[in-house]
Amino acid sequence: MKHPVTGKQHNSRMCFICGLENRFGLKASFYSVDRQGKPELVGLFAAAEEHQGYPGRLHGGISAAILDETIGRAILLADSGDAWGVTVDFSVKYRKAIPTGVELRAVGRLSLINKRFFEGSGEILLPDGTVAAEGRGKYIRMRLDQIVDSDFKAQEWRKVDSPGDPAAIELPADG
Repeated sequence: MKHPVTGKQHNSRMCFICGLENRFGLKASFYSVDRQGKPELVGLFAAAEEHQGYPGRLHGGISAAILDETIGRAILLADSGDAWGVTVDFSVKYRKAIPTGVELRAVGRLSLINKRFFEGSGEILLPDGTVAAEGRGKYIRMRLDQIVDSDFKAQEWRKVDSPGDPAAIELPADG
């Protein structure tokens, strides 16, 4: 089922997951979607050969990293950008091999938000919609100036629209 895209999140300059100038990174793009009235975040990415563990298969640690990033970014769906997340606890279950060289979707959502912490879950979906990996995380909410020393928003963080940005994203019906 296709779900409408309601916004696009910013990318950073050098992040391994979303960094547009990181030659080794995934260069993922993140979109907020309306999934039957509930906001979710979807990261679109294609792993390169350099991201493999076994030939043609995404490394498990990189799979965990994209899930952690997607779930952690979901706080931006509920907050105007004043709260950021730092991972406290994260777990992942691997269900299927994740191929390199094809567009994949990482989906994240929040399950709990309070003043100090938030929790969420997510999945990496194969092109046919099959769940390849599931993640759960707990994050401490922090202001950006508590995390980085630089003026990150001005120097590193920007929204880059592209003609390839989707208007809707295909997600399995049971989400």
